[in-house]
Amino acid sequence: MDFTFTDEQRLMQSSFRELAEDLCSSAEIRAAFEGRSERAALRWSRVAHMGLTAMLAPAQFGGLGLDAVDFALIAQEAGRAAFPEPLSEHAGVAVPLLAQLSCVPAAAALLARAGGAECMIGVMHDANPFTLWPAGATHLLVCRAEEVHLARAADVRAAPQPSVDALRRLASIDADLGAHTLIARGAEARGASERALERGALFAAAESVGLAERMIQLAVDYAAARTQFGAPIGSYQAIKHALASAQVRLEFARPVLYSAASRGGETSVRGRALVSHAKIAATDAADLAGRTAMQVHGAMGYSWEVDLHFYMKRAWALAGAWGDRNFHARRLQSLVLDGAIALGPDHTFDSP
Repeated sequence: MDFTFTDEQRLMQSSFRELAEDLCSSAEIRAAFEGRSERAALRWSRVAHMGLTAMLAPAQFGGLGLDAVDFALIAQEAGRAAFPEPLSEHAGVAVPLLAQLSCVPAAAALLARAGGAECMIGVMHDANPFTLWPAGATHLLVCRAEEVHLARAADVRAAPQPSVDALRRLASIDADLGAHTLIARGAEARGASERALERGALFAAAESVGLAERMIQLAVDYAAARTQFGAPIGSYQAIKHALASAQVRLEFARPVLYSAASRGGETSVRGRALVSHAKIAATDAADLAGRTAMQVHGAMGYSWEVDLHFYMKRAWALAGAWGDRNFHARRLQSLVLDGAIALGPDHTFDSP
């Protein structure tokens, strides 16, 4: 399978990386982590201005009409920057779901506004115990087994819940739902909720890959700058081997992620298997990268002053979002043991 990206895809990725580095500096992340950032609206406005908040929306609704592979690269950069706002949930999950249900007037109306800076959509899904609910949320999509609802933030009562990552503000949600908020039911709702789960897990995996990349880079930079016994600690074999192992784990996770993204988060048997594989591989890569970076930093790695902990906490939070490792391992196990998917070199890397 050819995972070579086009010049346009690479340009969009690099442009967003530059923007994210500008908007998510160490000082900005610290301010957001402490809940005192005044630039949240600016970050969302700049991202919306690039067209990223509606990049998966069809062109007739003001979107860019791009696909999951394009957005996986953006989600990867959002993870690398520990982007505080819920870009993956809004642009990667909510917008495609609204497009899928665009025959409903309420969904079509919101989809047309989803690319604007004044719109931020949260997603409540049975796969997550709590809902990612930022202060700037304007709407809530509720995905249940048999119903999908669309509610305004004004009709939502949110009780804050503890989160290992203070940048991901979680809440238990109680919303006024009824016929006036219903946008899908029955088989249509089940299909929409299943697609939402696949996209959520896929883009959480993409963010985890970006986080692993950032934590390895932080460790490499520190190993080059920190000296012991008159030499940089990065010159010692133990450090080199640990960092190399983390990098290898990351490089093995990338093609798995891109293979899953090429399926667009579809709910076919093969598509679900690829998403679960991607979530496991990316979560494991981010976990090893975080542990290795912590060891390289030594005692410094445990202090608030070192930026590493922001990325580690995001990786921990994403590990349990949209199905934890056990959920996806059990799903893969079930698909294999039931004979739904075949293993082996002639099947593992088949084309979509």
